Amino acid sequence: MSPKIGNVQPFQSAVNESVARRNVLVGAIYAMWAAISAAVGLPTLGYLLLPPKLKPQQGWTEIGDVTRLSPGVPVEMMFRRNRTDGWKITSEKNTAWVVRLTGNTILAFGPQCTHLGCAYHWDETRNQFLCPCHNSLFSVDGKVISGPAPRPLDRYATRIQGTHLYVGLLQTGAGKHA
Repeated sequence: MSPKIGNVQPFQSAVNESVARRNVLVGAIYAMWAAISAAVGLPTLGYLLLPPKLKPQQGWTEIGDVTRLSPGVPVEMMFRRNRTDGWKITSEKNTAWVVRLTGNTILAFGPQCTHLGCAYHWDETRNQFLCPCHNSLFSVDGKVISGPAPRPLDRYATRIQGTHLYVGLLQTGAGKHA
């Protein structure tokens, strides 16, 4: 049997103390990594898994005053409408050709020709809408008179409140929303 050395006990105590200190430091490092991972990971998971919070879209946009409309004379009215694309909200400038027909009916047409999407205009000498790209002609109520246009002009849904005109979704001649 070998004699006990008197300094073995203090050496073992120092080893145990250094192991305990190392365990505390490793635990602190793991805790910091967990905090960093949670700070980065939770918002990322929320972005990837949850749909964007959509604000209720306004179906109707005010575009002008109906008292300035003369019967049978189209007026081009400009308005702004917000469009939501995922998380991005964009304010877009739009136009509509608005005409008051007899019987107080008001129609609002989209600004593109139904042939290739060119911008058309009102020709006062002919009393018709004219598309300069391919010479499509439309009547004041949006029907095709001549040209390669396959269908009548696209219309906005319209609503009148007091003297204010509101437009809704643009509907194609086939009755679908554009």
